[in-house]
Amino acid sequence: MKKNLSLAALALMMLAACNSTSGVKMTESGLDPAKFVSTVNDAPTALYTLKNKAGMEVCITNFGGRIVSIMVPDKDGKMQDVVLGFDSIADYTKYQSDFGAAIGRYANRINRGILVLDGDTIQLPRNGFHTLHGGPKGWQYQVYTAKQIDATTLELTRFSPDGDMKFPGNLTATVTYHLTDDNALDIKYSATTDKKTVINMTNHSYFNLAGNPETTATDNILYVNADNFTPMDRGSMTTGEIITVKDTPMDFTTPKVISQDIDKTDFEQIRFGNGFDHNWVLNTNGDVTKLAAKLTSPISGITMEVYTNEPGIQVYTANFLDGTLTGKKGIVYKKRAAVCLETQHYPDSPNKPQWPTTTLEPGQTYHSECIYKFGVEK
Repeated sequence: MKKNLSLAALALMMLAACNSTSGVKMTESGLDPAKFVSTVNDAPTALYTLKNKAGMEVCITNFGGRIVSIMVPDKDGKMQDVVLGFDSIADYTKYQSDFGAAIGRYANRINRGILVLDGDTIQLPRNGFHTLHGGPKGWQYQVYTAKQIDATTLELTRFSPDGDMKFPGNLTATVTYHLTDDNALDIKYSATTDKKTVINMTNHSYFNLAGNPETTATDNILYVNADNFTPMDRGSMTTGEIITVKDTPMDFTTPKVISQDIDKTDFEQIRFGNGFDHNWVLNTNGDVTKLAAKLTSPISGITMEVYTNEPGIQVYTANFLDGTLTGKKGIVYKKRAAVCLETQHYPDSPNKPQWPTTTLEPGQTYHSECIYKFGVEK
């Protein structure tokens, strides 16, 4: 009982801190911070608000390190919420989703959940046939420890013990969200371990740049700075090949409307992914100053540029949303209501030694960065 009271008191303190930071009871995106005060897995949750001088607002909960809302101006100066999510912790725990989450330990898929390190074979828990996004109880379903540094910066920390989802090593990971005054959300990841392990973190926000998830996002114009991609088999597992995008529906080196090729199921990869759900091999060579991808809504004029030091980016067009999830403001999320742009190492890299490594050794520090920069085209 004392433990429960202590957690409840701590949650209330976090709510007070959140409200004092945001200065209002309700966020600009219409979220009620009180609905995010809860306990999950015996840890307190809350909602944190970041706001810059330009008026952009980002709301994040420490449950799963999830971005709950992003408010940016459209071409007419009207603020739009451009990510999918839920109105409360109750809904985040009720519905299985990756909306907005800081994914760990390993984003994307590991083939059959088999991980081999130094000759030892580890069987990871699987989501279906493969291990996906860290397993059935990955970090998107865990609570991060939160520290709001200032009005524009939130630091989240996650301690993952040795054997968490069977991954080896006591690992401490930090995710720092920083909102700049030029409307960029800079996400930095770092981690250390006491035993050889693998790590591959990402953010799994579902973007609808029109600000209206009742409509599909396939009218968006997409650019991906990648001449190649990693094809997958019918089970959504990378084959180990790297092949050209040229003369295929995967070619976004010239910006094009997503709907142009998304249903060309005569192309095997589109058929396997039920649309786009693939990893592109970026041309940026780890240079975070080079544009990796750009998404534009012709309706709102809102643009989002993506920058990263990662070698790949997963483009997922929400092909498996099926109208069974009701999100913020009572909106039902239907197929292709959003686009995910997940910066990452390639799927199943631990089993593909020819690809950039995801191994982390004791004494090393993992670093990853993703920047989502918003603007408008009138």
